[in-house]
Amino acid sequence: MLGQVLAAAALVLPAAQAQQELTVRPFAQGLSALTAIASTPAEPRRVYAVEQVGRIRYFVNGKLRGTFLDIRDRVVSGGEQGLLSVAFHPGYARNHRFYVNYTDKSGNTRVVEFRSRNGLGIKSTARQLLFVRQPYANHNGGELQFDSGGRLYVGMGDGGAAGDPGNRAQNMNERLGKLLRIDPLRRGARWQIVGLGLRNPWRFSFDRANGDLYIGDVGQNLWEEIDYRPSSEISTLANYGWRAFEGRSRFSSTALGPGQLVAPVYVYSHADSNCSVTGGYVYRGRTVAEASGRYFFGDYCSGIVWRGLLLDDVRRRRGRRALLRDRKRADLQAGRVKSIGDERSKPATSAVRRRRGSARLLRVVPRDRSEARSRDRARYADLARKPGLGRAARITRRRGSPTSIGARSPSWRMFVQRPTACQR
Repeated sequence: MLGQVLAAAALVLPAAQAQQELTVRPFAQGLSALTAIASTPAEPRRVYAVEQVGRIRYFVNGKLRGTFLDIRDRVVSGGEQGLLSVAFHPGYARNHRFYVNYTDKSGNTRVVEFRSRNGLGIKSTARQLLFVRQPYANHNGGELQFDSGGRLYVGMGDGGAAGDPGNRAQNMNERLGKLLRIDPLRRGARWQIVGLGLRNPWRFSFDRANGDLYIGDVGQNLWEEIDYRPSSEISTLANYGWRAFEGRSRFSSTALGPGQLVAPVYVYSHADSNCSVTGGYVYRGRTVAEASGRYFFGDYCSGIVWRGLLLDDVRRRRGRRALLRDRKRADLQAGRVKSIGDERSKPATSAVRRRRGSARLLRVVPRDRSEARSRDRARYADLARKPGLGRAARITRRRGSPTSIGARSPSWRMFVQRPTACQR
């Protein structure tokens, strides 16, 4: 299951309002297998694509311009190993520092700082921040993110195999199965564990509006989960439960380690061809105001992309557990979702889809109304022909009908009406 995560596609997504649909448009192709997409406010016209083999390519105004960094001679690639992410320091415009997470030739995790000059990464400036020995080839985590305070976070998987055989995720003497952070610019700074009990955090992010943390943690056999931590509690040690729990279900009799037990805000099963969650981002763009605050995430195998909202702060302050609500499919045909990113300076987002060993970069945009009408007429015509609805099932068009269901636009509604008893 998890061996497929890195063989999939990567996504960078914006959200859309409830009455506006999204679609994907080609952005780039001809890349090798991708693991991540990144951008920095310091370079609003650039998008960076991380290739698993150990190379970072960059685009300017949507056109491939070259290679930003090439460390293929230092990276082992394949399965869940490779160059897994890049993160730019919040002060990148001044200090030109960026950070990468990769598995080295021995399969171990390294987090390394580089500097750039004239828009290109300088390989000779490497400074290692973290080394973690990996017992197996899978569950490497690999995500890097900065919070608003300039601290670098690293998501570590449990070390691999199945069922965390070494119980590393609950062991505070291990860095595997943990969420780590450090101030990379502070002399003598040491890594701090702020979360334990993670299985394979495949993408986490901070909400740019408030600093809240969202984690997509890949499950074992049954449940995929989204974890949430408000910014005010991130510094308090959190225990996300693995391997005692998978999702909200008991997985084993393993005793929990220290920290506050944090239950997922959302879980989903492996029905509908789901197999492995891909964590995403909260949309904070200006193009679709009603979408603000919606969290986008997807599944690698099914290619489904969802969007959801958290319960409001008032209900959380009253002690009620935060849950993702108003969860809906974003209804994108994006292929296998490998990673989700955020074009901070763009009104739309980008996605990567892998086909026949190569990768395509896709941008998510609002669906044209005429395109949506044509697609939904065909969709509901197919639905009307399904067994159980009967030949007399009708597709009816109404304007402004509050009882209609299905795809909506400001001017029309389409719905399927089941035959009445007399029609059968």
